[in-house]
Amino acid sequence: MNQEKLLEVLKDISDMIWGPPLLILLVGTGIYLTIRLGFLQLKLLPYSLKLAFSKSQDHQSEGDISHFQALMTALAATVGTGNIVGVATAVLIGGPGAIFWMWMSAFFGMATKYAEAVLAVKYRVQDEDGEMSGGPMYYLERGLNQKWLGVMFAAFGAMAAFGIGNLVQANSVAGVVDSTFNIPTWVTGVALTVFTALVLLGGIKSIGKVTAFFVPIMALFYLVAGLIVLFMNISEIPAALALIFSDAFTGNAVAGGAVGAVIRYGVARGVFSNEAGLGSAPIAAAAAKTDMPARQALVSMTQVFIDTILICSITGLTIVLAGKYDTGLEGSELTTASFEMFLGSAGAYVVALGLLFFASSTIIGWSYYGEKCFSYLFSKKVVKYYRIAFVIAVFVGAIAKLDVVWAFSDIMNGLMAFPNLIGIVGLSGVVIHETKNVLKAINEEKTKKLSA
Repeated sequence: MNQEKLLEVLKDISDMIWGPPLLILLVGTGIYLTIRLGFLQLKLLPYSLKLAFSKSQDHQSEGDISHFQALMTALAATVGTGNIVGVATAVLIGGPGAIFWMWMSAFFGMATKYAEAVLAVKYRVQDEDGEMSGGPMYYLERGLNQKWLGVMFAAFGAMAAFGIGNLVQANSVAGVVDSTFNIPTWVTGVALTVFTALVLLGGIKSIGKVTAFFVPIMALFYLVAGLIVLFMNISEIPAALALIFSDAFTGNAVAGGAVGAVIRYGVARGVFSNEAGLGSAPIAAAAAKTDMPARQALVSMTQVFIDTILICSITGLTIVLAGKYDTGLEGSELTTASFEMFLGSAGAYVVALGLLFFASSTIIGWSYYGEKCFSYLFSKKVVKYYRIAFVIAVFVGAIAKLDVVWAFSDIMNGLMAFPNLIGIVGLSGVVIHETKNVLKAINEEKTKKLSA
């Protein structure tokens, strides 16, 4: 089978996996959990954000890294090309209304992300070196008593890490650096490979420290640039929002008025960006120092808010304000042209540096996910070989053409969701129980403050 035929087959499989059934299952799980949790993502979002960025930390609690470091590691993995290229693709194919459905998938995805993290901390284990391991593979085995599902998830996760978390990210970084700064792809490949190797040598504690420093800076840089664009066009924002909301239910901006396309691409790109329901981020949550599972889960929930409601919205609103989504431009070109319209040549650098930072951080975050999945399948003793292969793949990704890898990794990413969602729904009673515990603790904390 030649490469073109293989690519065609892989794309057909990817379209089938990421079709309406999976998207309905992902959003449906979020809606189900939102109702059972009493719209917790609305009621406790302020508290969760305060907890995520608070310096106070119970150092007596078991875990490897702080709440904040766990959140930044998860954000490092999710804030990637999806926030720039993925949003542009959603608007290009689904029209401005796709942004509304991206918001909806994020809102309900916050409940899913919360549930994943509760279970990850609840069923985590401590290895012989004292390091925490957790995630879907552990709650599927230890909570649902279905180890075979845990093995399936870990196999898909270990492979997905090489694709969506490594090769394609390195390729995006090398490509944008070459086109913007005229630096050869092999030079970027070497630099990125060395950076990745140095960070991975220290394990999760090193990853946590690097992401805690790196992620806030990159996110703030992109958010500030986007906010400048929004303030420059503040009088046009009501019209842009009106277009987003009206198009979400009419599909007028899509050829043939296909509302289904608006919903599908909005939801799909939202999930692709924040990964709610795919089961990746809980692996980082399991490493956090916390006194109860649900407290770290509240922190993890904010990841979806930051990734999609904040960062993806900046990209989406800029593209809608620019109105260039029907000019034939695609992906990062569309986002670049939109920023350039308002910021001039500086707009190209905003997108280029955004992609550079976002994709580089994704490699670091996913390296941890991949090695934890690999360790579950085999043992911690062979993780060093996984790390070596992962580091080599960074250089390969920077210099190679990756159409087949893109399609294959998309498949692996989607397949991760099925066993994970089974675990979340099957153990939803545990999530509710742990939620009652944390709500009681929060109320007691409020009572103490009032009486003090």
